[in-house]
Amino acid sequence: MNWQIFISAFGLGLLSSFHCVGMCGAIAFSLPTQHLSSIKKAVGILSYNAGRIITYATVGIFFGVLGRQINILGFQRWFSIIAGLTILLIVVQTYLRKPILHFPGYSVVNAFVQKLIGKYISNPSISGTFLLGVANGFLPCGLVYLALTGALAAGTIEGSAFFMIAFGLGTFPAMFLLSYFGVFISISTRNTIRKTVPYVVAFMGLLLIMRGVGLGIPYLSPSIAISNGQVESCH
Repeated sequence: MNWQIFISAFGLGLLSSFHCVGMCGAIAFSLPTQHLSSIKKAVGILSYNAGRIITYATVGIFFGVLGRQINILGFQRWFSIIAGLTILLIVVQTYLRKPILHFPGYSVVNAFVQKLIGKYISNPSISGTFLLGVANGFLPCGLVYLALTGALAAGTIEGSAFFMIAFGLGTFPAMFLLSYFGVFISISTRNTIRKTVPYVVAFMGLLLIMRGVGLGIPYLSPSIAISNGQVESCH
């Protein structure tokens, strides 16, 4: 996987974490670890976040299978361009304050995940916090959907999983600090950083487009040669 894509995934996760603080902060703040010793508390929080990241990676593997089929069929470069344009469109729609995407079954999935979270939110064991993180990773989230778009464009199973792991690691610092110290980042700081999220998302979209057009720029937009009906990247 190209490092610029990894960096964009990590950066997206890092800035998305402040969105996560607003959306999932109540869960992180309510982890059943506050009464534990410092070490056990840290282990429980790490277990929770590991569950989230494993969920992202697992879903990334599924999308990687789809992306691999796209790559085998020779549509990788075109899908990368379409994915990038879709991300840019979503950013524009966000500024226009219009509905972005509506997924069928959204409310059903959300209700099921909320039920799982309610089941494990009071379990202070490592397995309990881990399963809570796994469930939390399935919560419908627009920024996770954007990350999955990038993962799908990676074109390989391992690349897609690596992309989602990078995204998850980017969300980790803020979520860990929130859970461990039990304090919220100030609203003004959170809003300031949240305003930069669309720029990172747009940057990721541009990277996907440049990767697809194949301008011959090493590591940024490598040339794509076609041989025997298969697409091959020079880098």
